[in-house]
Amino acid sequence: MCSIGCGTGEDQNHDVAAPAPSRPALPARTVVRLGAACGAVTAVGAVAAAPAAAAAARSEVAFTIRDPRITESSGLAASKRHPGVVYTHNDSGGRAEIFALGPDGRTRAVLTLAGAQARDWEAMALGRDERGRPAIYVGDIGDNMGGAWPYITVYRIPEPAELRSQTLRATAFRLKYEDGPRNAETMMINPRTNRLYVASKLFSGKIYEAPARLRTSGFNTLRRVGDAPGIATDGAFSPDGRLCVIRTYFGARAYTVGSDGRPGKSLGPISLPGQKQGESLTFTADGRSLLAGSEGGDQPVYRVPLPENMLPASPSPARTGGGGSGAEDGRRDSTGASVGLVAALAVAGALGYAIVRKRS
Repeated sequence: MCSIGCGTGEDQNHDVAAPAPSRPALPARTVVRLGAACGAVTAVGAVAAAPAAAAAARSEVAFTIRDPRITESSGLAASKRHPGVVYTHNDSGGRAEIFALGPDGRTRAVLTLAGAQARDWEAMALGRDERGRPAIYVGDIGDNMGGAWPYITVYRIPEPAELRSQTLRATAFRLKYEDGPRNAETMMINPRTNRLYVASKLFSGKIYEAPARLRTSGFNTLRRVGDAPGIATDGAFSPDGRLCVIRTYFGARAYTVGSDGRPGKSLGPISLPGQKQGESLTFTADGRSLLAGSEGGDQPVYRVPLPENMLPASPSPARTGGGGSGAEDGRRDSTGASVGLVAALAVAGALGYAIVRKRS
């Protein structure tokens, strides 16, 4: 999306492109620079459309979320206890609840979190509690003001053995970034170490690591341990902990996982189907595909097979996948196109910010 009003598609934003009537028109030099920036975004978008054909051939719709209560699916996690079940939640301003979806996308249960608030839920992941029992973690980690909230909160509930609508007491963990507050939409848990990671949502994103054991008193410090793709919206570790994948609105990138359990070297891009507002990602239970979802009503969740060089050595005995598969509807990136698009958007964003400051 070009945030300064260039004609690159249906998601245009004209807030900065047209000067307010009470203010003078932009200088000619600024208009030229804006035109160049928009042209760069448009050109990169055209390049990005070609690899989308490959995604179309490899992806299918796993299921469509039909529940009218789910309008901003912002996180996904494939169940470890219930074959075919995928958990999701709404974004900010909703109730503190998690929806358990069956392979057909229908809601099978609603888990209400007692003692939790849904300020700006952006991500979820499966892990374990301190006794090694399966648990669901939800990240209240969003900050659209880019630093307005002094800390973030991660909630944990046990993954129920019986899948039915119920209320579960949530355990809350408060966390602070070592280098100050920031916006984030990506939370991941390494299945081998049970350690939690957060990726910031910036043009130059970073990966932060939580302490090995989270405490409920005081604050847990998130320490920077690596780089993340620009404008990261979600991510997940593979079920065997071999790799992790972080997505953006335009595509995804896979990383090796080092002996220290941290995301390491980039393995390359993964094309994702075009989506309305792609903000959720998880692995299928067999570790051979990704499930990619979007905010909005009646949105499909796509099943995207991993490239051959990223597949696990052999299929996991338990195939619980999320139901089916994921198809493509449009245009997005792959290879270096996503990097180029993020760079072009960074230029456009910087110019837009400079114009706003100049006007104020």
